[in-house]
Parts: sequence; structure tokens; C-alpha cells
Amino acid sequence: MNLTAIAIIAIICWTIIKLTGKDKKDLKQVSAPEHENDALKQRLAAMQERIAVLEAIVTDEKYVLKREFDNLARNKAA
Repeated sequence: MNLTAIAIIAIICWTIIKLTGKDKKDLKQVSAPEHENDALKQRLAAMQERIAVLEAIVTDEKYVLKREFDNLARNKAA
């Protein structure tokens, strides 16, 4: 390998490390306060419960049947 190829590879590797890696200073700046993390965890738990309820509604046989009737009524009117 010549010196130019080595320099190009070194620059590419340095760029990849800078783009994908985080320095310790960056991690300290990015981390959120503990109370904010707790609030986000609570919101996530509430959203997971809501999604579970919505999944139960959508997969319910009565919901699917009602949707099919609505579709038939729309198609009949059109």
C-alpha cells in the first residue's frame, strides 16, 4: 500500500468512529435527569396499556363483523 491509500483509510475510519461513536463528554450531555426518565417510563407504560386495549378491540369478532357490515352498506350505497 502506498502512503495515500493509508491516509484515505485512516480518514474514513476516523469519520466512521466520529459519526457512530459517542465520546464520554457527549454521553454526559445527552443523559436526561432521573425524574424525566421516570416520567417517560410512566408514559410508556400507559401507552403500552392503551395499545393492548386497542388491539383487543380491533381483534374482537364483533368489531370485525360490524366493520364488514359497514363496508357492505357503503358499497351498496355507492
